[in-house]
Amino acid sequence: MKLRLRLALTAVAVTVPAVFALVQVEHSVRRRTTDEVIAGSVLTQMQSGGRERCEAAPDTWMVRTRSQRPPWEREGVPDLKGGPPSGALDGPPPGETPGSGPREPGSDGPPRSRPGERGPFGRRLPPVSLFPFDGTFVPGNAQAPALDDDLREGARADGVGVRRYTKDDGALVQDLLLRMPWDGGPCEYVLARRVEPADSPEVGLPPLYIWGVPTLILLSAMVVALGPVVQRLRRLTVEVRASSGSRYQQPVTVQGHDEIAELARAFQQAREEIQAQMAHQEAREQTLRDFLANTTHDVMTPLTVLQGHLAAMQQQLRKGEPLEPTLMHSAMSEAHYMASLVHNLGAAARLEAGAPQVQHAPVDLNALVSRVLGRHQPIARPQRIALESGVPASPTWVMGDETLLEQAVSNVVLNGIRYGRLDGHVAVVLETTRQQTFHLRVIDDGPGISEEERSRLLERRFRGNAARTRDPQGQGLGLHIVHNVVELHGWKLTLAPSEYGGLEVGFTGPLMPPPA
Repeated sequence: MKLRLRLALTAVAVTVPAVFALVQVEHSVRRRTTDEVIAGSVLTQMQSGGRERCEAAPDTWMVRTRSQRPPWEREGVPDLKGGPPSGALDGPPPGETPGSGPREPGSDGPPRSRPGERGPFGRRLPPVSLFPFDGTFVPGNAQAPALDDDLREGARADGVGVRRYTKDDGALVQDLLLRMPWDGGPCEYVLARRVEPADSPEVGLPPLYIWGVPTLILLSAMVVALGPVVQRLRRLTVEVRASSGSRYQQPVTVQGHDEIAELARAFQQAREEIQAQMAHQEAREQTLRDFLANTTHDVMTPLTVLQGHLAAMQQQLRKGEPLEPTLMHSAMSEAHYMASLVHNLGAAARLEAGAPQVQHAPVDLNALVSRVLGRHQPIARPQRIALESGVPASPTWVMGDETLLEQAVSNVVLNGIRYGRLDGHVAVVLETTRQQTFHLRVIDDGPGISEEERSRLLERRFRGNAARTRDPQGQGLGLHIVHNVVELHGWKLTLAPSEYGGLEVGFTGPLMPPPA
């Protein structure tokens, strides 16, 4: 359903109860005012000689003379704004004496006033008939209507009892039983009866200008208020579609301080979030492409060398010749290099994806150092490089990602082995301090690195002169990964010349209490 139609139906749904309530209020006010006017007129008339006339002839007594009517009831005087509602007392015309007015057809009851004057809405005023009753509610006229308990109790308690009911022909009958300001006599109570015809505004709807004008104003206000809302919503729709068509490069610019502006800002926030997600996804895809390119490029060379070594060993086996130890060692070295290369490229892709999934869990550095040295023994042994370690007697616990931390320490140890000298040493020393920190150092006695090159060792793909000379196949990712892992854990990484002439790489970070 369109918004315009929805709001139009809402306006109608609001207008109908409003008009109904307005009509009810108008009827209620009119009835209350009519009751007050009738009661006041009757009391005034009775105190101005009406009592004597009523007690003298209660069976034929009628209302005041025409000259005593208020101006709005006199013939030829237009209805005034604010005058009493329809149903004001209507007495006999000039020249008629009380009791000589027209009577109801076929009735010997009390005479009724002659209608003819016009009240509110241009309708003729209905006549009012008066009937006297004594203190025991016995009527002074045989044609007086019967009184019910509500009328009698209201007159006794409040001085006036009110009764309204609808006749079979649709006319509305209004009875007011008034207690006079004296006791005793046949006119202690007076019943004033007014009969509204079925076509009276008291019975049906009031004139069109009473309820039609507010309805028209309300509908007009809804239409006027609806136009800008629909225009702003259409503009917002166009901008959101344009932003989607431009891959969310075009912003949503609807301004304001209303709910539509809030919706526009929500679309803008969603657009920024989508842009961030798209940028993150593109970064991940670029990282994957780089990973595949790096893997293809870096693995191809050692794989070719390994294939050559395996082919040479196969020829030796076919000829029945013994395998050369140097050829076997070279093949093992190439296989180990490819394994470390794949691990490093995987770690690099994970770290550079923008938001690496780091598993924070307790890690025992003592066990980590033991695993790293055990894994590198087969590589260090052919080069006659001794791997040594010094760790505390009790486990050293830190919080971090065990896989990344082990890869970082492995890279540093592998560099010490790869670029070390024959009969050299690589030592891993782990110490703790009273400040609840640890200090892990990887020390080698290799050729070392100049201070200028040490400042660039942490850059991706940078390799020192010694590394390029001794191992031209290196990919330059090892220390770069170490640097990223240390930063990710909030630790500190130091590179310094060792006291044995090589390089010393230090890791420093906080300890954690032993896990339960």
